[in-house]
Amino acid sequence: MALKSFRPLTPAQRFKSLPAFEEITKSKPEKSLVETKKRTGGRNNRGRLTMRHIGGGHKQKYRSIDFKRKKHGVEAEVIGIEYDPNRTARIALIQYTDGEKSYILAPVGLVVGAKVSSGDNAEPKPGNALPLKSIPLGTSIHNVELTPGRGGQIARSAGQQVILNNREAGYALVKMPSGEIRKINENAYATIGQVGNVDHMNISSGKAGRSRWQGVRPTVRGMAMNPIDHPMGGGQGKSKGGGGRHHPMSPWGQLSKGFKTRKKHKSSDTFIVERRKSKKKVK
Repeated sequence: MALKSFRPLTPAQRFKSLPAFEEITKSKPEKSLVETKKRTGGRNNRGRLTMRHIGGGHKQKYRSIDFKRKKHGVEAEVIGIEYDPNRTARIALIQYTDGEKSYILAPVGLVVGAKVSSGDNAEPKPGNALPLKSIPLGTSIHNVELTPGRGGQIARSAGQQVILNNREAGYALVKMPSGEIRKINENAYATIGQVGNVDHMNISSGKAGRSRWQGVRPTVRGMAMNPIDHPMGGGQGKSKGGGGRHHPMSPWGQLSKGFKTRKKHKSSDTFIVERRKSKKKVK
């Protein structure tokens, strides 16, 4: 995927860089795989605001993605690469030999006309889904299941990939995008390749209006508020929270820098072999 830049004729165009959409081959989604999507505006069933900075935005319809790839041993052909407004990755429309159609995440290198399949005997090439026990070590994978049969949960956004490092005692050791090394059941399925749209992280919208189109409302800094509205508010001039140095926190007093929010004794700790950042093995 390539990005396109603009001549700096206006302040909004000076730093703007947007996707060129060169890989898109199909403009309209498959009707049978589209569902309506309800907007909440960040409010719960009582109308109370529970998630800030959400509201407005262009209408979207949800594309039903096949994260499970349960149709084993049946070959499918890629008939289109599409844009999905609900995710950063591109999606591929595939059609099986029996006529059924479905959407999958489009990995790097998947083009129209390519053949994809899933199952123990599938070839380890981009777009094919295999159990971790059948994938060669050192392979880049995405859409990885945490529990066999539940569907892919790991590495589903643009440019993400997981590396299969090793296998031992019925588990596969995979290196997460964060650097964490984790044990996953070797019967869990994963898709070969890196998720496409790799340059998504380099996109610069150029103006605030583009965020509003995506349903993102403005965010006001806590330091710019009054003390009654935020713990970091108030003070004379540009003070760091009420005239003295104040540790960054949320409006409700939750520390926001350096404070660990993960539970000390979580059941999934036993599956983490090496933490991110610390690079120390978990005993």
